[in-house]
Amino acid sequence: MTRALELIHVSKIYGSGATEVHALTDVDLAVERGELVAVMGPSGSGKSTLLTIAGSLEEPTSGQVVVDGADLAGASRSEQARMRRRSIGYVFQDYNLLPGLTTLENVTLPLELDGVPGRAARASARAALDELQVSGHAGRYPDELSGGERQRVAIARAIVGKRNLLLADEPTGALDSVNGEAVMRLLRAATQRGVAGVVVTHEAQLASWADRVVFIRDGHIVDQTVAPPGPESLLAAGDRR
Repeated sequence: MTRALELIHVSKIYGSGATEVHALTDVDLAVERGELVAVMGPSGSGKSTLLTIAGSLEEPTSGQVVVDGADLAGASRSEQARMRRRSIGYVFQDYNLLPGLTTLENVTLPLELDGVPGRAARASARAALDELQVSGHAGRYPDELSGGERQRVAIARAIVGKRNLLLADEPTGALDSVNGEAVMRLLRAATQRGVAGVVVTHEAQLASWADRVVFIRDGHIVDQTVAPPGPESLLAAGDRR
């Protein structure tokens, strides 16, 4: 079966000369369908860069990015945009909901952009909202929702349709511990349906929901822990790097 995501010898360099910054160096990462992978590391270690490259929001300096068997380097900009609409769901730390659209319209938007008829798009969006228990807020605007509700809407937008890869950048950063656990439970539920998930987090308690934890430092993957035994062990492993 084709893997949902493969990063092969991926490097990313910003700037040049004296200002050159190696955000990622020779990174290899494979994520299977139905697997939830947490990425941990100190600030500035390259976590968010890894996620934006995996989601085709920016290009690597070198290396390959393969999503659902398709090499992004061989895809045009329009093909990459279509892949983001159809196959890749991205959950931003600040939600990134459009303030002038209702909850339902925010979730429907990626389907409509992909040419799905309005009635079918709204039906799929309502199903995603219902799954995340925010369908009652379909007619409300983002600024009328709590932080936890906005994050649920953002996740609904990311999973609507038939997305195979879900990328989340610190999705619990603005939430309290109860809502943070709820978000991870939702991401876990998505992977149990066969979606592959990659979540960047700095909280070991939340990373313990993942099947595998990848530790990154200074742009290098320095360790991976499969089936973590618990938050304390994750903290200890990270501190040793």
